[in-house]
Amino acid sequence: MRQRMPTLDFYQSPRRRRRLVTSVAFLTPVAVVLVVVVLFWAGQRRLMYFPMGDVPALDSLGLSGVEGVTFDGTDSLRLSGWSFNATAADQATTVIVFHGNAGNRAHRVPLARALQRIGLQVLLFDYRGYGGNTGSPTEQGLAIDARAAREFLINQRHVDPRSLIYFGESLGTGVATRLASEEPPAALILRSPFTSMADVGQHHYPWLPVRLLLRDRYDSLALIPRVKAPLLVIAGDRDSVVPAEFSRRLFEAAPQPKTFVSIPGADHNDDELLDGKTLIEAIARFLGR
Repeated sequence: MRQRMPTLDFYQSPRRRRRLVTSVAFLTPVAVVLVVVVLFWAGQRRLMYFPMGDVPALDSLGLSGVEGVTFDGTDSLRLSGWSFNATAADQATTVIVFHGNAGNRAHRVPLARALQRIGLQVLLFDYRGYGGNTGSPTEQGLAIDARAAREFLINQRHVDPRSLIYFGESLGTGVATRLASEEPPAALILRSPFTSMADVGQHHYPWLPVRLLLRDRYDSLALIPRVKAPLLVIAGDRDSVVPAEFSRRLFEAAPQPKTFVSIPGADHNDDELLDGKTLIEAIARFLGR
């Protein structure tokens, strides 16, 4: 007598077959979510940092009163920058610009020129991974780069640390705030600052557990109460990248003295927030220029 071929139970039972279909239907979206979470975890820094390496030669830009500089961080990575010198450079107030997450120093030349015109000496420099520098950007790495820029000005350019001003732009506000909490400047200027990168990420990716997954957090809200320097916050009221409410929350958490300037109609990457008249005039008033 021929033996019956053994069969799987779910082929025999419609009830079990329906249960399996339900399980597969449940597992499929879960698997998709897990894949997205893994991809976000692995590639999150590519979503945060957008460095550009090509920096034009200074001669090609037709700039005057500007020189190229290099300096090393504590981990021996060499960084490049441009020094925009004021007329009386040895006595001038000096601004270190901590730029945002995209581009390189060449994109901040209009800002440096505008600050130079109101009598300020300016250091534009690129973080690791930006502007042809070696290395890859991380929160810890950018903190090292920020300290290196400050030490370069003090030790090699003999700038009085009491005359240093930190200017942070977008992501650079997190870098500048951290440095200011460790090494107080004469003043801190933050353009389009945020409370934390976790808040910004959660705002743009509400369906992801950003707060749990983020590596580089830039928690400026936790650090700003430690900053013992006059503060100027500048924000565009139409900012689609860093909502103005985040800038306002950071400002409210900061100690006095402080000033808040809102630029009507300005979005995150508009010229009004780069070298616009309202922005430069606000800086000039804040610094008594």
